Amino acid sequence: QVQLVESGGGLVRPGGSLTLSCAASGFTLGYYAIGWFRQAPGKEREGVLCINNENRSTYYKDSVKGRFTISRDNAKNTVYLQMNNLRPEDSAVYYCGRGLTRFCTVVERPSEYDYWGQGTQVTVSS
Repeated sequence: QVQLVESGGGLVRPGGSLTLSCAASGFTLGYYAIGWFRQAPGKEREGVLCINNENRSTYYKDSVKGRFTISRDNAKNTVYLQMNNLRPEDSAVYYCGRGLTRFCTVVERPSEYDYWGQGTQVTVSS
């Protein structure tokens, strides 16, 4: 049974940092692109970052470049999203998803992901 479980969200002040984790089970992590998406109230789910099977990352959101990075540990079946210099506009529920292929450049939309975690809330506020 394929499962993705996010953790690490919370309340942080502007300029602070958080590390989100996406623990995968039921499939071999290294065969798939794994993406991080986020959804704020009243808005559509949007892509943030993706990492492919060769550990290459693709940014879907320009505003996070230089602040967010993505990494994976295939031995632990876990993908991480390191978020630095957080801003209030980064507040959202963050989801990790399994791409339909291993290539991040062809799975930029939520419809191109077949499994999702339950999400973890990130709130950036003073």
